[in-house]
Amino acid sequence: MKQKNTRDPKKMTSYFWYEAPILVVVTISGLIYNIGMVAGPYFQGQLVQGLYDLLNHKILANRLIQLSLLYMLVIALVQVCRAIKRFSVRIFANHTSRRMRRLLYNALLHRQFGDDTGSLMTKAISDVDSCVEGMRKFTTEIFDTGVVMVAYLAMLLYYDVRLTILACMFTPLAYVIANVLKKKVVKANKAYKESESVLNTMTLDRIVHAMTYRITGREQALNDRYEKQLTDYEQKSAVSNIFEGALTPLYDAIAMFGIVLIIYFGGRNVLHIGWKAWDLASFTTFLACFTKLATKVSHAAKLFNAVQKAQVSWVRIRPLMSDPIYDHYKKEEKVINYLTFDHVTTFYHGHPETAVKDINFTASANEIIGITGEVACGKSLLGKALVSEADYQGRILINGHDFKKFSPHSAHQWITYMGHDPMLLSDSIKNNICLGDDIDLDHYLKMVCLDQEVGELKNGADTLIGNGGMTLSGGQQQRVALARTLAHAKPIIVLDDPFSAVDPTTEQQILTNLKSLKGHVILLMTHRVDCFSQLDQIIYIHDHQVSVGKHEDLLKKNAGYAKLIEGGQQDAQYR
Repeated sequence: MKQKNTRDPKKMTSYFWYEAPILVVVTISGLIYNIGMVAGPYFQGQLVQGLYDLLNHKILANRLIQLSLLYMLVIALVQVCRAIKRFSVRIFANHTSRRMRRLLYNALLHRQFGDDTGSLMTKAISDVDSCVEGMRKFTTEIFDTGVVMVAYLAMLLYYDVRLTILACMFTPLAYVIANVLKKKVVKANKAYKESESVLNTMTLDRIVHAMTYRITGREQALNDRYEKQLTDYEQKSAVSNIFEGALTPLYDAIAMFGIVLIIYFGGRNVLHIGWKAWDLASFTTFLACFTKLATKVSHAAKLFNAVQKAQVSWVRIRPLMSDPIYDHYKKEEKVINYLTFDHVTTFYHGHPETAVKDINFTASANEIIGITGEVACGKSLLGKALVSEADYQGRILINGHDFKKFSPHSAHQWITYMGHDPMLLSDSIKNNICLGDDIDLDHYLKMVCLDQEVGELKNGADTLIGNGGMTLSGGQQQRVALARTLAHAKPIIVLDDPFSAVDPTTEQQILTNLKSLKGHVILLMTHRVDCFSQLDQIIYIHDHQVSVGKHEDLLKKNAGYAKLIEGGQQDAQYR
């Protein structure tokens, strides 16, 4: 029988399963706290009765003092459990927010963008917060409202069943009204989110194209449209907030109407002419329990509104909630047998004049493919086609499967890409390479011939490299980026000009290390062609056309390639 997947990131319930241990703590402390909440009304009633009896000389003062101390002790225990529950819920919310943000940001980085930028910004900034807030309130109120309401109701029924039914008949009415109004809450919140998305898009466009609007004389028209959209956003935000917050007094007023009945019929019980024979303790406890129960009704109604807001946001971000760490792509080890470009023409988005045409080759595992040509010939396009930064026609096949049919996350599991810009973090060398993973750092420093240089630094691999790696030389920056690429290498490794700032001796050693890697196809784009005799295949690009073959064969058959190699060898002598 197929096991049910309880950790599907596209299901909101999964995020509760992720945090099951902390939710166990929430459950235990929440039950103790909220069941213990009935101790408050009980002791209040006993203290009122005790004070009455003390004034009438029926008990001694020490009896009232003992009762007060016991009350304080019980309340202290209850409040400790409350603090534990609240702290645990915050941990749950923080972990959930972090997990959702990571999934969302990862999805935005690895998908073909079909939404406008403002909508994506809204999802990233606002929708996760709304979802987590709804989940936090649900986790809190299922105890602080649900459990405690059951406890208060049980206490009321214990004292007087008929009066409880009579006084509480207004409570369901508050729920019914909340349920009727939830559609308006959802509609208002959806309109507010949509207006916010449009406003974000317009804001970004206004910043990016400010000079264009100013030069073309369209700045005033833009300001008018922006002010109109800002007004629309403010209005819809106000309506959404009214439905979310201003309805609470209405729920309170409806639920509290039962107090009138309690005062009348409860008074009759105290006078012993009602349904029950009560003393002051019973009346006070019953009234306090009902007041707290009615107050919780408004909390529950408010919870409905928060959950509805969370559902609106969840619908918006759910398609992006896919996690390669937990899905089956991670569980399946990717093994490359061969990579094929079958009549592939690739070009930058919207610029067919940049096309590199009719690329045909097959690379097997453990091969390094050199890609070169004149400056700006388009050699980077082959690698960028694999990471969706360039369009292509024809077929790219991985183990015979059409690459275009892969999902974005599946494609990501096959390709590791290092661009010619190192793109380093303003962090330590270690963190730039490891990215938080537990890996053998020394091994990858040796792979890129950086171990000795890092060892000579005062703080070693913990040395901070500054903004964009400003404290490192160009060659060191490239090797840190290369070490990071190799440390997280997928079956297909794309290296775009990784040796441009490295001396020939170091380049040769790194190339030897790359050749020792097993289970990878490496696409090496470079102008440093003096190493090409050691590579398995060469792709030479000239005038948008491609020639593919062994190094020796291209030297004999392609005059352009031979000239390029001769020039490269001469350059190598001066490096």
